[in-house]
Amino acid sequence: MQKASLLIFTIFISSISFSQKLETVYLDAKDSTANMYVAVIPEGNPIKAFMFLLDGFGGSPKDVSDEMDLSRYAAQQGILTILSFLKTDATYFGVDSASQQSLKEQVEAVAIKYHMQKKDFYIGGFSIGGSCVVKYAELAVKNNYPIKPKAVFAVDPPLDWERFYNSAKRVVRLSDPTKVNGEVTYMIDRIEKEMKGTPQTALQNYYNLSPYSFSDTTQSAIKPLIKTPIMLITEPDLQWWLTQRGYDLSYLNVTDQTAMINELQRLGNNNAILVTTTDKGYRQPGNKRHPHSWSIAEPVQVVNWLLLQK
Repeated sequence: MQKASLLIFTIFISSISFSQKLETVYLDAKDSTANMYVAVIPEGNPIKAFMFLLDGFGGSPKDVSDEMDLSRYAAQQGILTILSFLKTDATYFGVDSASQQSLKEQVEAVAIKYHMQKKDFYIGGFSIGGSCVVKYAELAVKNNYPIKPKAVFAVDPPLDWERFYNSAKRVVRLSDPTKVNGEVTYMIDRIEKEMKGTPQTALQNYYNLSPYSFSDTTQSAIKPLIKTPIMLITEPDLQWWLTQRGYDLSYLNVTDQTAMINELQRLGNNNAILVTTTDKGYRQPGNKRHPHSWSIAEPVQVVNWLLLQK
């Protein structure tokens, strides 16, 4: 089995409170740049579940810890939290096969290392990390992984890459060429690369890789999640996006999220929910206003919701 070939190195353990400790683990002795995780381990209480958290594009386990208190609150509730960094590094696309395989390997390695095979498993992510975990949850059911999420949550993830691509092209078309955000043009090129074409030339690839596709009337991506509790969290501050970025609703991820939750509910998933927030999005350090932030996920609300799922 692939996980048997992974070499696990614990490189440091440090107490951070009476209720938890940190453990950093590299899964490849020759690589200290990626393919690793930080485990936030409850102390003083029995571990009753484990959870993976994945940051957005360009992020790291430290960034997740700096941005929110979710892992610390989870530890108080007896949840072992893994702040994951995949072998596809910080510029990972999340839904691609290499990222998904790396995540699967990490989940299975963690379950063995910490004896979690029979414990509940939760998974969550921010932005493209959210795309990654939703796709993982779908594939886990579809392909009958040995470890499937009991529940999944995602913080403002892009889900429909066809919508994202088309709306990014529109942003470029409407903008002064000298003032286009470099992230927009980067994502257009990256999506074309990952999908091996545009929606006009490779639509089936968009359907296969996207966690949700508005135009796919077969609903093939989301059907595996009919029985999986899923929470999507978003802060659709339209005025902020219009004034600060010049983006309208078509370029916001809430478009995908609302549609996906609506379709899952119509398919019979009574535990598919959309949480919308107001004035919760602030990035750290500096407490800078940004509605696309980890901070819109309230730790107590998220953890308590996860623990309620049976």
